[in-house]
Amino acid sequence: MGARTDARHIAEVGQAPSPVAFDPSSWPRPCSHVTLSSVTSAPTSRLAWIDWMRGLACVLMFQTHCYDAWLGGSARNTGFLQDSQLLGTLPAPLFLFLAGVSFALIINKLISKKLGPFDITRTMARHGAEILAFGLLFRLQEFLIAWGWAPWTDLLRVDILNIIGLSMILMALTCGITLAIFQGRGSVALAAVAIAVASLIALLTPPLYTTWRPTWLPWPIESYIDGCHNLGSPQSWIFPLFPWGAFAFAGLATGFILFGNFLSNDPIQGQVRDRTGKKLSLSAAIGAAAIVAAYQLDHSSFHLYSTYDYWHTSPNFLMMRIGLLLVIAFLSYAWCRWGLATRGFSPLIQLGQTSLLVYWVHIEFVYGRFSILPKRAQSIPAASRGLVEIFLFMLLISLVRTRIDWKRIDWKKIMYWKKIGRSVQPA
Repeated sequence: MGARTDARHIAEVGQAPSPVAFDPSSWPRPCSHVTLSSVTSAPTSRLAWIDWMRGLACVLMFQTHCYDAWLGGSARNTGFLQDSQLLGTLPAPLFLFLAGVSFALIINKLISKKLGPFDITRTMARHGAEILAFGLLFRLQEFLIAWGWAPWTDLLRVDILNIIGLSMILMALTCGITLAIFQGRGSVALAAVAIAVASLIALLTPPLYTTWRPTWLPWPIESYIDGCHNLGSPQSWIFPLFPWGAFAFAGLATGFILFGNFLSNDPIQGQVRDRTGKKLSLSAAIGAAAIVAAYQLDHSSFHLYSTYDYWHTSPNFLMMRIGLLLVIAFLSYAWCRWGLATRGFSPLIQLGQTSLLVYWVHIEFVYGRFSILPKRAQSIPAASRGLVEIFLFMLLISLVRTRIDWKRIDWKKIMYWKKIGRSVQPA
């Protein structure tokens, strides 16, 4: 998911500074925002597709949440809502998949800096722990805002941020062990192991939801495995490691395949870009084949498991979604390289740069106490108008986050002039 908000303590005004003319430089100035594209010295357009794809996930998430929260009456029984919810099956896989792609990009950067397996594992596991901490903090915030009617068990609900953080920790451990064992084989070994782990998660999911359920574990821990929460059985609105972690490892494998030689000292940068495009086009072809295979398997009479639940536990679901993700990745790359995405301002790239922030904020204005529309009471046009307002509001927040250099603000001077203004009394 994206950039974190900076916390700056405003310095208290002690002894008043000398009266000087007001300096406009004390106010915020536009600045360039550090994104994935700046991890390397390559032109930003080469990796803009990752931010664009993450922004697409944000927009799909907005529409899913807005229509689900606000549509009421007969509007909830229409095909429109069903189509919205169908699109809503993509944001979580997109966020997890892109977390894996970004993870691989940073791992390659650390390898190029000659860091050892232990240092790489420690660095990346710390990043994963930070995201997991943000997930726990988000649950605490939602519980406090809903104080009085939210059950205490909501504090321990496994949400998308939780599983992204946990997946990052597991990816860090997996990469560290792989690098320690397969020294010198780098990206090839890492990609192969990531594919193996994603496949293992997919194959273990059905039995872990049925015959192999770890019911002997306390439910807050079991919920990270099968999404049972405190309700005694797996819930569809929880994001456990099985199967959702498979999307992160699929993204990890994709990232190592795409960027395995991306950070090498290749003097001909155009060849690097062409190589990335060719790899993505090949990945899209594989993804299209996976979609067809998953469809055929879903409609066949052959099933590996006695209990078949396509939407929640089936490996066919994972195959179909990963295939879609690979196709979307190529289309995003093509749109950013040959289309209009990088010509001027792109709202999706902007949102993609601050996906964590807009995820965090929009929830409260859609589902929370500060919902901009009454919940479960809107028509399709009214909910659509609210969706546009949420999109514009989140875009504005994203711009404020990235286009203002908060570190350059002279808070002491601003507080001084504010104090002077309060002290001036009209004659």
